[in-house]
Amino acid sequence: MPIALLALAIGAFGIGTTEFVAMGILPDVATYFGVSIPTAGYIISGYALGVVVGAPLLAALGARVDRKRLLIALMALFTLGNVASALAPSFDLLLVSRFLTALPHGTFFGVGSVVAAALVPATKRAQAFALMIAGLTIANIVGVPLTTIASHHLGWRSTYGLIAAVGVLTLILLVRLVPAQRPQPGASVRSELGALARLQVWMTLLVGAVGFGGMFAAYSYISPMMTEVAGFGAPAVAVILAVYGVGMTVGNLVGGRAADWALLPTMYVCLISMAVALLLLHFLAPFKIAAVVMVFLVAVTGTALVPSLQIRLMDSAKDAPSLAAALNHSALNLANAAGAWLGGLVIAAGYGYTAPNLLGAGLAVAGLVVAAASGMLDRRVRRAAPAGAEDGESTGQTSATTV
Repeated sequence: MPIALLALAIGAFGIGTTEFVAMGILPDVATYFGVSIPTAGYIISGYALGVVVGAPLLAALGARVDRKRLLIALMALFTLGNVASALAPSFDLLLVSRFLTALPHGTFFGVGSVVAAALVPATKRAQAFALMIAGLTIANIVGVPLTTIASHHLGWRSTYGLIAAVGVLTLILLVRLVPAQRPQPGASVRSELGALARLQVWMTLLVGAVGFGGMFAAYSYISPMMTEVAGFGAPAVAVILAVYGVGMTVGNLVGGRAADWALLPTMYVCLISMAVALLLLHFLAPFKIAAVVMVFLVAVTGTALVPSLQIRLMDSAKDAPSLAAALNHSALNLANAAGAWLGGLVIAAGYGYTAPNLLGAGLAVAGLVVAAASGMLDRRVRRAAPAGAEDGESTGQTSATTV
């Protein structure tokens, strides 16, 4: 794998850290500004909103920009957003800073995945993307715990200062390691937005938004599930979350290799496996060792789905891959929000802290139904293709299917 992927992975590490560390520093932020914990939680929802808004907007506007320069500009905006967060004099300005920091999130991963895919043979595209995303999953193991510790000892502002330093390092590596990469001929805002007319693009986004929501339905309530049901003490939750982070890293790398080997079957297997793992977690949650093992497997099966979603989107919109790939992260953030919200509803309804696992299994099955429908559409287009058509031509026709 080319060393340029290191720059993308470190950028992903910084983005992953700034996204997830908010959960760990909420009490510090709330105390500093004199707001409640739920109010402080707006810095999480504000960030997610920034990802959803920024991904399609910046990807479309950057259609004609050299991809290396676009990555540098996106990381510069990300770094400035973290500096602004570290210096924010009021809670309202911190919210604005978090929103601005999130704007380049999806586009960085979208454009970065296109750059990563161009650096390797076609048979290793998903693996290249998985190595970039590994930075984000490792952030859950290393970046988030370290910056949370820094927040407790040096104040919450130090957290965003450290992440800004990672952003500066990424900028240096992008300049030195990533080759220039021109956009596709004829690329424009209109051509990028044309991807939104593709039925397969919307079906793949729906798989992510619904199916991946199954993982977040469970992940959002791991802490009370492990303490109230499994019987762990509060200090053990940090270790269990680290186990979850390891599972994410393993699933991402395994999913990348599997997607290069068989794209659609990998999506099917991941969704089925996620549903089974969530069902088992529901029933095995009262047993400590079994609960931790199932938490690990939920992370593996859920995250293994991401590389295949990314490559599927890029294949479904070959003339607008940056926007399609960026939209994947909008869909995954919607999955995050929807999964957490729906999981909270079943808990509030009195079904207990393991109920989100059953809900998550149902969402994974729903995602599988959409994925299967997408595969059937592929087969129908191939059957309609002229006799003797090449595989690439058939794929191209599938990508061109419109709403």
